[in-house]
Amino acid sequence: MMRTADEVKATLETAKLKQEELMPTVHCMSFSESITSGDYCLLELNDVLCKHLESGKSLVIKGDKDEHAVLCSEDKTYDVKIADTSNLLIIIPDCKTPDQLSDDQSIQSLVHTQIYGLANNYWELRKCRPKMKKLKKLLMENPYEGPDSIKEKASEGLKYTIEDLLNRIQASERELMDHLHVIHACKIEGYWRIPDFDYEMKLLNHITQLVDSESWSFSKVPLKVCLEELGILEPKEMIEHCLDCYGNRYTDEAGEIYFALNEDKVCRAIAQMLLQNVVKFNLSEFQEVWQQSVPEGMTTRRDQLKGLALMDLRSRPETIFLLKVEDLSEDTVERFTSLFTLRQKWTEADISPYIQDLCGEKQTIGALLTKYARCSMQNGVKVYNSRRPVS
Repeated sequence: MMRTADEVKATLETAKLKQEELMPTVHCMSFSESITSGDYCLLELNDVLCKHLESGKSLVIKGDKDEHAVLCSEDKTYDVKIADTSNLLIIIPDCKTPDQLSDDQSIQSLVHTQIYGLANNYWELRKCRPKMKKLKKLLMENPYEGPDSIKEKASEGLKYTIEDLLNRIQASERELMDHLHVIHACKIEGYWRIPDFDYEMKLLNHITQLVDSESWSFSKVPLKVCLEELGILEPKEMIEHCLDCYGNRYTDEAGEIYFALNEDKVCRAIAQMLLQNVVKFNLSEFQEVWQQSVPEGMTTRRDQLKGLALMDLRSRPETIFLLKVEDLSEDTVERFTSLFTLRQKWTEADISPYIQDLCGEKQTIGALLTKYARCSMQNGVKVYNSRRPVS
């Protein structure tokens, strides 16, 4: 039944409301015959995401059955959580908000609208870190061991295109591409692959030996000559990929491409090679062997091992062992639990490399430690231990 203007006026008088204090447009709502409360989900968007959709771009919801759903734009990832509201939300197609209506009191209008849906909750978005652990797990199912490997010749193992990865990984396209670079993945015959670490070290060894034999500076390694000299040993695209992973590309005034090898990255990779097959290493012996193993002219330093290896300076003799941050859980609580299970008390300097990636926007390591750890003093040094019992 449609209300008339007179009926609306009478209702306002009964409610003791003055018509001149209200918007001149009156919505008279009624329930549609096809009203439903389960066919619609409401999503709250900020201005940036609204403009993203209005410009014709898309937002994608990602997640397998065992994963919590996330929403991705081109360059960001958001957690999707259900937020309840005490006020019933009504869904009205083509509903106009007050800013879209005239506020001219001389123009009175009556709009009849139908309610097509009801909701008492909505999806709330919160920016989060992309879920990248799965990416390396998928790619390491079939690492690239070189063109002459038996597995490669037999074309065995799963391979993933960028479209496959975008469908499987809870991350935006930009975040995914950035992380593929971080984990040294490369595109081979249309598929994204991670070089096997031993094969990658083989490539790096070829490059550093060539640098040594040609007496080049580490800051000026010519791409063209590298490809000509090493192309007979390994695919040229893999030589160039290795240079991209361990050096910084630049072009000189003549247009020639050069690489400046990154000392920290090269030393770090060699440290991983030395530590990967031992449970623990005598720290003093390791530092000696490590320095002897890096290319002549490069210097090893302990700070190159942050997030890669953990030193125990309280044991006798002092020891070091491999502990890669990328092998730890992406979940903050699980990460702290595993770290405090490994070591009961941590200094901020020791634990920082293993929790830095957990910090959200504008969040500091100190704030993270305050929330998940308890601080105390030990021999004049501030240390942190778990807030909860750790088995």
